[in-house]
Amino acid sequence: MNLNTLKSAVFCLCVTALLSSCQTTGPEVTDPPQKQASAIKSQGGVYKVGNPYKVLGRWYYPKEDYSYSETGTASWYGPDFHAKRTANGEKYNMHSLTAAHRTLPLPSIVRITNLENGRSLVVRVNDRGPYARNRIVDVSKKVAQLLGFLEKGTAKVRVEVLEKESKNLKAALTGKALTAEVTAAPTTQIVRSGIGEDVKPLAAAPAITPTMPSSYDDEDDCDAETSLAAGYYVQAGAFSSYQAAKGLASRLMRFGKTHVLKAEINGRLFYRVRVGPYNYHEEAVVGQAKIRNFGIPAAHVVEN
Repeated sequence: MNLNTLKSAVFCLCVTALLSSCQTTGPEVTDPPQKQASAIKSQGGVYKVGNPYKVLGRWYYPKEDYSYSETGTASWYGPDFHAKRTANGEKYNMHSLTAAHRTLPLPSIVRITNLENGRSLVVRVNDRGPYARNRIVDVSKKVAQLLGFLEKGTAKVRVEVLEKESKNLKAALTGKALTAEVTAAPTTQIVRSGIGEDVKPLAAAPAITPTMPSSYDDEDDCDAETSLAAGYYVQAGAFSSYQAAKGLASRLMRFGKTHVLKAEINGRLFYRVRVGPYNYHEEAVVGQAKIRNFGIPAAHVVEN
């Protein structure tokens, strides 16, 4: 072997090694919690919530919130942070399904839905940020690509914590027993149509059918609203009894701001229960799916 051939061989070996190291993906959200935990620990990662902290004059208060659900703007970060440490000690990989959040425990498992195209993806939160105004989550380059806003840079999204998966990953990292209900890794299937169809039932609940008594009390003095702001709403039911409508509205407060709207139809007084408003129709459809899964199959989107 001559000198030039030897140099070429050494060069090829170096490039191969370099590429191999760059393509290492590390823990993935599709792995079982024990496997994720093992990979996270091997990189120096840990489970942490963290103390309150201040960035750009604003205080943030990390906490465990397994009912977290928020709508806002998502952005993405990539090459400048690739292979650097995340807030919980992992190595950031822009090709993995991960995200950064300002207050959720690290790591947490969340579902991110792009409300502009209906795509949905399950990712692991393992970093802090973003701190730009009106942004609620920073995702990896891979997540932005799969959710369809890599070129645009930002998108309107909903971020929801997956409680059981998050608790199981915490348990695996802290040496506690796993929850029996979760036996497999969460799906990362991308839903491209029928936005909201990938939302799982929040609880086993019987269908709630609005009652329509043959007579109703004179409740003209009740605090029912007579008009609503412009936007999209989810209508959950219509009642001839104000108290029945008020009761359902109270049960639906977990899904957003509720309204009891007074309306006269064919000479009869009814009370409509609506949740909203939503700025985007797609966002309202996600809310509709949740309310239907709660036990109200007749819930539907209306525009005011």
